[in-house]
Amino acid sequence: MDLLDTLTAKGLRGEVPTREEALAVLATTDDELLDVVAAAGKVRRRWFGRRVKLNYLVNLKSGLCPEDCSYCSQRLGSKAEILKYTWLKPEQAADAARAGVAGGAKRVCLVASGRGPTDRDIDRVTDTMAAIKDADPEVEICVCLGLLSDNQAERLKAAGADAYNHNLNTSESTYGDIATTHTYADRVDTVQKAHGAGLSACSGLIAGMGESDEDLVDVVFALRELGSDSVPVNFLIPFEGTPLAQEWNLTPQRCLRILAMVRFVNPDTEVRIAGGREVHLRSMQPLGLHVANSIFLGDYLTSEGQAGQADLDMIKDAGFEVEGAGEATLPRHRADIAAASGCGSTASGAASGCGSAASACGSGGGCGPCGGHGHAEPAGAAVANEAAAESADGLRSDLVKVRRRGAGTELAPNA
Repeated sequence: MDLLDTLTAKGLRGEVPTREEALAVLATTDDELLDVVAAAGKVRRRWFGRRVKLNYLVNLKSGLCPEDCSYCSQRLGSKAEILKYTWLKPEQAADAARAGVAGGAKRVCLVASGRGPTDRDIDRVTDTMAAIKDADPEVEICVCLGLLSDNQAERLKAAGADAYNHNLNTSESTYGDIATTHTYADRVDTVQKAHGAGLSACSGLIAGMGESDEDLVDVVFALRELGSDSVPVNFLIPFEGTPLAQEWNLTPQRCLRILAMVRFVNPDTEVRIAGGREVHLRSMQPLGLHVANSIFLGDYLTSEGQAGQADLDMIKDAGFEVEGAGEATLPRHRADIAAASGCGSTASGAASGCGSAASACGSGGGCGPCGGHGHAEPAGAAVANEAAAESADGLRSDLVKVRRRGAGTELAPNA
């Protein structure tokens, strides 16, 4: 196929395709899917080998957000029955982070719901980062607190943060359809503030909100132009109690085509499969590893992921290996660019947050897919209600479960 030969050649040289070529990837058929994955896989292996970076989310403050993002279970007016709690103490957050690092996570993403942090919130996160780094000085930390004010990114950088996550989520032309309490320009401004302070910029998108192929291509090219070091690709978790609860538009094949398009546009940038991979890729998750080079380990902010050991088994069975703490995530030329912009490095000299993958966080004003099913089911109810959970097109809404363990609970995490 001429298109895939062209895209592979460009990707191996680190070149970006045209918008028309990116759109053509999304228009390929299911019969061509394995060829698309194979082509994107060649580009992935050129720049990242067979390494998979593991990241772990710690939800510092859950629910009760004043923003109205339509996709988010923590939004203003959400009726989703998620965990709600105020700020974790630094030692509680450090304990949660320790579980992820013990499971192989190289990066911890600290997330808090809300429009943006106050100066007191920055102090809280500073204390939390210190507690985490006291336990493991090599761990990378990405912070995700919403919209930043002047000098807050610099304070986070000085306190030891490696990266900052803030997603664009969708195209500028359609952003007003999913949120009205802030603008697309506000999000761009926060990403620029983080990058300007020397933090690795982590910014991504959400697919499955009813957007067009053109919207997806627009936001991916915008992320490329912003210089995002890490591009988390989230697949909408249509949780009950939010305006997008009925948006079950994705298939595993569609998700793989989206991942491939993101890879071709970002050949030498970290691409992370973030929220919704278990729900939408399902049994085809291992194919996603041939395109993306990073995933989250275990649970998300307000929804459960598959067991951490299952993630590790999947990586091994697919012929990949977990990226070690001493390995730079991004290729050397990307790490050099990051270093020149003021980003730090690890003690071993390997590129840290700014040259390695940022935290890939997902679908909220902050990091990490906040998804979750609207109601927790009693034991055995999922099986009993399986037939009822089938939607008209056969997609399984019962696969989504609210997080009831880990940070903010008395139950152990599944990392």
